Amino acid sequence: MGLGDGIKNGAENLVGKAKEAVGTMTDNDKLVAEGKADQVKAHAKDAASDVKNAGTDIGDALTGK
Repeated sequence: MGLGDGIKNGAENLVGKAKEAVGTMTDNDKLVAEGKADQVKAHAKDAASDVKNAGTDIGDALTGK
């Protein structure tokens, strides 16, 4: 994952936390759900990137890079 992707995912996670907090304060269940969904999406993108990086590391190890 590039640095830009990491920043985007972190920002998406923060936006999700903010939505969840505002939804909780205003008793807006839809906004709470949107916030949680944004956070899950950001974490999933981070996890996918970690898997991709691990695959690259394994490939480099096998080819001697």
